[in-house]
Amino acid sequence: MAGGMKLAVVLFNLGGPSKKADIFPFLFNFFRDKNVVTLPQPFRTLLAAWIAFTRSKGAGRTAYSHLGGKSPLLEHTVQQAIALEKELQIKNPDTRVFVSMRHWHPMAAEVTKIVAEFQPDKIILLPLYPQYSTTTTLSSLQNWHEEAAKAGLKTPTESICCYPTDGGFVSASAALITEQLKKTPEKMRILFSAHGLPEKIIQAGDPYQRQCELTAAAIVKQLGAADWQLCYQSRIGRLKWIGPSIDEALQKAAADKTGVVVYPLSFVSEHVETLVELDIEYRHRAETLGIKTYLRAQTAGTHPAFIQGLSALVLSRVASVDCIGVDCVRTCPKNFNKCYCENKSG
Repeated sequence: MAGGMKLAVVLFNLGGPSKKADIFPFLFNFFRDKNVVTLPQPFRTLLAAWIAFTRSKGAGRTAYSHLGGKSPLLEHTVQQAIALEKELQIKNPDTRVFVSMRHWHPMAAEVTKIVAEFQPDKIILLPLYPQYSTTTTLSSLQNWHEEAAKAGLKTPTESICCYPTDGGFVSASAALITEQLKKTPEKMRILFSAHGLPEKIIQAGDPYQRQCELTAAAIVKQLGAADWQLCYQSRIGRLKWIGPSIDEALQKAAADKTGVVVYPLSFVSEHVETLVELDIEYRHRAETLGIKTYLRAQTAGTHPAFIQGLSALVLSRVASVDCIGVDCVRTCPKNFNKCYCENKSG
C-alpha cells in the first residue's frame, strides 16, 4: 500500500435497540427493508408495523429483557472496529474504521457525513456478514451508496462482498470451537447454527445457504471433525424456511445420545440471537430433550485471527480493482444470480 493514504473502512452490522423504547422502531426499520420483506408498498410498511408492534410487545421485548432491554451489538461492533483499526494502522497509519448499522443508529445517513469529514482517499466497505445475502450485505451496501450520494461523498469506494472461507475467520472459528470441546471428554456433535431465511429467497438466487455450507466445510476440515451438522435458527412467520432447524438438530442429537457444541457461524458479533436464543432458549430446549452437555462457542468477535483476516481482506481490496469473494473474480456460480459481484451497485 502506498504510504500516506487516508483510508476509511466502514464496518456494517445489523443494529439493535439501545433501550426499550427503541425496540419498535428498530423492528419496524428491519421489516420495512425491501430486501427482507419483498412485498410491494404499501403492504410492506403495513406488515412491518404489525410485526414490529406485536414483537415489541411480546417475544421481542421478552428477549431483550434478558439483556437489560437493549442490544449489545453496537458495543461489540465498536470493539471490533477498534481492533481492526489498530491492526490496519500497522501498515497504513492514516486509517480510520467506522461503524454503520443498517436498521438502528448509527446508520448510513449519519456515518456518510462523518466519513466525508475525514476526507479519505479511499473507502472500503466491509460487512460483518461472512456469508453474502441480499437480506444483509446487499441491503447495507445499497443503503450506503444511496446515502453517500445524498451526502455528496464521491470518494472512490470498493466493497468486500463476502468471506465465507477466509483463513482468519476459519482459524478463529476452529479455535473457539476447540476451546469448548476441551471442556468435556464426552462424545460431542458440532452444530453450526446460521440465521435462517425463507426458501423462496434462496430459490430466487441468493447464495447465502451455499456459502454457509462452504463455511461449515472449511471449519470442519481444519478441525478434522467427524460429527457435525449445519442447521438454521430464528425462523419467524408462516413461510417455509431453509433447514434443518436447530430444534430439529437438537432432537436428532438427543436421539443419538450425544452432547452438542453450538457455533453461530453466520454471526461474528454477540447479540440477542446468540446471547438469548442460543444461550438461554435453546439451552433450555436441549435440557428438556435430555441432552446432557450443551456448550456454545463464542462468535469470532475480536479474536486475533479473525481481525488479522479482516485486515488482510481490506489491504487486498485496496490494491484490487475487482470484487473480493470466495471464488474470485466472481463470487458464486451463475445460478446464484443475486450474487453481489454479478449485480454490482457502486
